[in-house]
Order: sequence, then structure tokens, then C-alpha cells
Amino acid sequence: MTSCTDPSSPGTRPSLWRHRDFRRYLTGQAAGVAGSSISAMVIPVLAVLELDATTAEVAWLTFMGQLPPALLALHAGALADRHSKRKQMIIGDLVSAAALAGVPVAAALDRLSLAQLMVVAAVQGAAGVLHDAAAISILPSLVDRSLIQRSNSRIGGLFAVAATAGSNLGAALTALLGPARALVADVISYLVSAWCTARIQVPDSPRAPAKGRRLHTEIGEGLRYVHRDHRLRTLTLVNATTSAALALLNTLWALYLLRSLTMGTTVFGVVLGLGALGAAVGALAAPSLAARHGPGPMMLAALAITPLTQIPLLLASPGLAWQFAIGTALFLQLACAAAAGTTQRSIRQVITADGMQARMQAVSTWLTSGARPLAALLAGGLGTWIGVRPTLIVGTCLLVVPLVVLYRSPLRSLLEMPGPPATPPPAEDALAQPAPSPLGPPVLHPAAAGDGRHDRSSGGGP
Repeated sequence: MTSCTDPSSPGTRPSLWRHRDFRRYLTGQAAGVAGSSISAMVIPVLAVLELDATTAEVAWLTFMGQLPPALLALHAGALADRHSKRKQMIIGDLVSAAALAGVPVAAALDRLSLAQLMVVAAVQGAAGVLHDAAAISILPSLVDRSLIQRSNSRIGGLFAVAATAGSNLGAALTALLGPARALVADVISYLVSAWCTARIQVPDSPRAPAKGRRLHTEIGEGLRYVHRDHRLRTLTLVNATTSAALALLNTLWALYLLRSLTMGTTVFGVVLGLGALGAAVGALAAPSLAARHGPGPMMLAALAITPLTQIPLLLASPGLAWQFAIGTALFLQLACAAAAGTTQRSIRQVITADGMQARMQAVSTWLTSGARPLAALLAGGLGTWIGVRPTLIVGTCLLVVPLVVLYRSPLRSLLEMPGPPATPPPAEDALAQPAPSPLGPPVLHPAAAGDGRHDRSSGGGP
């Protein structure tokens, strides 16, 4: 395993920033997060203000972007455990760049439509899940397991700052160039991400599948692996229920702010930036909070605070004071989400065997992503039937479910980070990835990803 320590200073605390490939990875993925934050701000503006999308159309746009991860996450995880993670990341970035580049071209020709935005959302969703399955699961093979929590904290903090910059840059570019042209910045971000990933020189040794073994067999192994471990099972269920509730809220969130509360696009970008800044604070504070209070109690407290942060949004009316209150509440919400998300992801990565990392992550992504399109359709139906604000109240109530799931689990009293697995992967995984060597993944998207790119619903990633 490549060391992250300074060889000239034996006994000193390992420095992640001295790791060249870690910096390359971080640079590329941070560029991607900043670019995706531009899209997160610009695409709702395009749909709502430029194309006059209805509540149902906004819900369908969200659904199209979130459906591919739900369908493909398990396959993407199995492929990442079989093949080169770096190549899978690069392919995902290049496909996303190509799909997104068509939007400003169509707008320049005055042929942009909601149908095209939906196709682009679907292609980006599929490419994103391929990228993120590899990017998130590469961490334990690039960083020593004792550094995983610190790595996730640094990554989460930096990516949240990048997301803040991206949201504000998106608002500025929208004002200067128009929303469609602003998306060119996200296209560039995908290319930067692919270039930086290609320059990573840490060996990426995929394992060859056993002769005659099919992909669905390895997918089944991943599902059983997560189900057998109560810690993985609980944290995955917490992720899925949190994602479902936030996805319902996020589907109508931009529509509610831009139309019902008449929030300007610049203010909308600033509010998104405040949320991303909160995510940075939460991610950076996660290790110290977990060390002081214990990972279990800290995650429980974060999940308890999250529903309360929706209150200003539900009570708001147009005006500067309420805009400030909504921004502050979003800051707190994403701080809690990032602290809990960084911690739970670190726990899952530490306790999972090397050859199961991508598949373990894929199970979480599959359930988390699978909840999002259903929640988006539910949001569209409820928003049309009972109205936007009552639907937001329903979503807020659903945020209590993950709190109950964690409270009923022994993990609520976990007072220190667990150690790595004491046993090797199952016998059928004897050909799994060889001994690890060092680096780390993203925090927010796919979608949104969960988990690589910036997404308000991701928290700390699937």
C-alpha cells in the first residue's frame, strides 16, 4: 500500500495532502462537484422560467434523472469490482459531458424543449451512476483504513466548498450569459474530472471474474453481504428513507422558491451556496463530533434536527427576512446531513471487505436512488392534488422515519468507530481485488448522486 505519510518525518501524523494521486483525484472531483452545482441551479431555472414547466413536468424531469441510478446501480457496482474503477469514472464523465453539451446548442438554435432536458437528465443519471460506483468505492483501496474517516471529512468539506462556489458561479453565469450557456461550465467540469482521473498513477488492479460466473451472481453476493451485517443493513435503510423524504421535498423545492415565494435566480443561487457551505462545516466537524459524542449518538442527533430545519420553509412568505431564514435552515440541514453522511459512509467502508466495496456501495445506491424517482412522482401527484406547501409538509413528516430506524438499532449507542473486518471476503470472492493501495471519493450526488456530484438530497452520499 502506498503510504500517505511524510517519509522524512517518521512517527508524524499521516498527511493526505502530500499524496499526489489523492490531490489529483480531489482536484478532478471537486471540479465536477462545482460544475454539477451550476447545473443544479441552472436546470430548474431553464425548466420553470424559460420553458414554463408545470408542477407535473418538473416532477417528471426529476424522475428521469433519478430513474437510471435506481435501475443500474447494482450492475455498476458489480462492474466496478470486476474492472478498472478509473476507466469507469472517465467513461461516465465523458458521456455526461457529451449529453450536457447539447443543451446550449439546442438553446442557441431555439429548439430546446423539456423533452430534451429529460433525455439529458436520463443520460447523465446513467453515466453518473457508473462514475460514482467506481469513485466512492475506490477510497478503501487508495487510503489506509485508519485514514478513511479523515479522508471522507476532508473530501466532504472541500466538495461542499466547491459546491458553494458552483452555485454562486451558476447564478452569476445565468445573469451574464443566460441559463443555457451557463451549462457550458458544467461540460468543462466533466472534462477536467476525466483528465485528472486519467492522471492518477496508483495501480488500479481489477479482479477477473471466476470462469462461468455471471454478473447477476455477483450482484446477489453484494445484496446478501449487506443483509447479513446488521450495521450495513441499518445504515443502508437510514440512507434510503432519508433519500426518499428529501427527494420528495427537493422535487418541489425549486418550484416553491422560484414561483410561490417569488425568489430571484441570484438569491436562489446564494441560498444553494449557503446549503453547500453548511455541508462543508458538517463534513469537517464530523470526526471531532464522532470522537466526542460517539458516532451513533452524533448521527441520531443530526437526524433529529433535520426535520426541524424544514419549519422556516413551511412558514415562509415572500420577503428578504424569510429568504435569510430559509438559507440559514438549509445551512443547518446540510451540516447535519453531511456530518451524519460522512460518518455512516466511513463506518460502511471500514467494516466492508476489499472485494465487496463497490457492491456494498451499489446496494446502498440502489435503494437510495430507487426511492428518489418514486418520491419524485409522488411529489408531482400530491403537488397537483393537494398543493405544493401541503406536499412539503408530508415530506417533512417523512424525515422522522430514518430517525426511528436508527433509534431502534444498536448503532444508536455506538461510541467509537469500528475496526476493519477480521475475516476475508466470502470464498466465492477469492479472486477479489488484491491488497489495497491509497485514495478517495466524492461526497454529494450522483444525482446525485449520491453520491459524487452535488445534490441537496444526498447528505453524505449513499
